Amino acid sequence: MAPVLTRNIVVFGETGAGKSSVINLMAGQHIAHTSPDSHRCTLHWTEYQISFENGTRYKVFDTVGLEEPRLQTGDYLTAISNAYGLINTLKERGGVNLLLFCIRGGRVTATMQSNYRLFFEFFCEEKVPLALVVTNLEREARMEDWYTRNVGHLKKHSIRSAGHACITAANLLDGRHRDKYEESRGILRRVVEAHCNTSMEGWTGGQEWLSSFISKLAEFDVGRPKKTDIIGILTKRCGMTKEIARQCIGNIVMRTREGVDHFDMARAGLQTVDRVFKDRPDRLDRFQAPEATFLSAEKA
Repeated sequence: MAPVLTRNIVVFGETGAGKSSVINLMAGQHIAHTSPDSHRCTLHWTEYQISFENGTRYKVFDTVGLEEPRLQTGDYLTAISNAYGLINTLKERGGVNLLLFCIRGGRVTATMQSNYRLFFEFFCEEKVPLALVVTNLEREARMEDWYTRNVGHLKKHSIRSAGHACITAANLLDGRHRDKYEESRGILRRVVEAHCNTSMEGWTGGQEWLSSFISKLAEFDVGRPKKTDIIGILTKRCGMTKEIARQCIGNIVMRTREGVDHFDMARAGLQTVDRVFKDRPDRLDRFQAPEATFLSAEKA
């Protein structure tokens, strides 16, 4: 008899999106306790075991996402440490098979976009299927209608998914809303089974994954992280030797020479503005206009 494989799912989203409730809905019992993400750090995780009636087993990693679109430097450094711990734990379990991105039915926010980028683009390098789980839809006459109305808006903000589940995960409902809760379990499980099948290899990150992640994550840092601070995190919290930590930072330097230096990108842009427009203030407004348009679109 062939051994039963366990697939690994990372659940993420900001506080209030209903991650714990989604896990309980998927499990068919209360296993995840709701706790404010504000008391935990970005990319901190809690692990749960879930089995479906057909015998399929899943390890579900309930992770803390961003509560603001940007990170303070201290939070940035902690996120590096947590990401390193999470990727190593996932490697031991066989890799990541599926991302579940939990959002509340409503407008797209800057924080929602940042969480999508953090997990799908930065952490998983766009190599793991992502399914969108839209919660809080019990008042919809037909829950799927929410996605029909909003799919264009999601794509406009570059939030794309391999599949989606429009559900309610509130288990204290009554009447017709209770029926939707039971319906939601089936919807969610079908999406998980469709995009987390046994033929998929779990993604474990590449050889230079950590260097790439640190470099990309710096885009969210509102401060200016020093390379010595990052080396300190890698040695003290991640258990690396100083030599390995310096090699990691060296890979970041090499990558940024070939592309964009995420550590100094914003400041270099401001210095360019100062240098180019020092004697031509009349041209400054035209240079700043695209940035203002981008920020407005992000907040919309």
